[in-house]
Amino acid sequence: MQPAVPVDAASAPEAQTLSDAHTAAQRLWCTVVHDDPVNTMDYVTWVFHTYFGFPIPLARSRMLQVHTTGRAVVSRGARERMEVDVTAMHSYGLHATIEPLADDDADPGGGGPYGGGA
Repeated sequence: MQPAVPVDAASAPEAQTLSDAHTAAQRLWCTVVHDDPVNTMDYVTWVFHTYFGFPIPLARSRMLQVHTTGRAVVSRGARERMEVDVTAMHSYGLHATIEPLADDDADPGGGGPYGGGA
């Protein structure tokens, strides 16, 4: 009879996979709007104000971030919600993507409903 051998993560890949899946489900994502040569600054400000409910100064600030840096994070949350936001931005004619939120980006602007200041 063989002695009992402890099971570690290396010998149980399915346990590691389940853990990874659970971590991925809890991961936060962000919606990133990218600059484009088509949409006007006033239109992008209007979209951010209308869809996300940003106050006009915040909507304008995010629009300027898109204009000057080429991109801006406009929402953060669960992946499914970010997919809805990206689809909405596409329906307004904006170029948007979903990206995983880095751990150090989780709360850069003190939180709040407007996605921080990334």
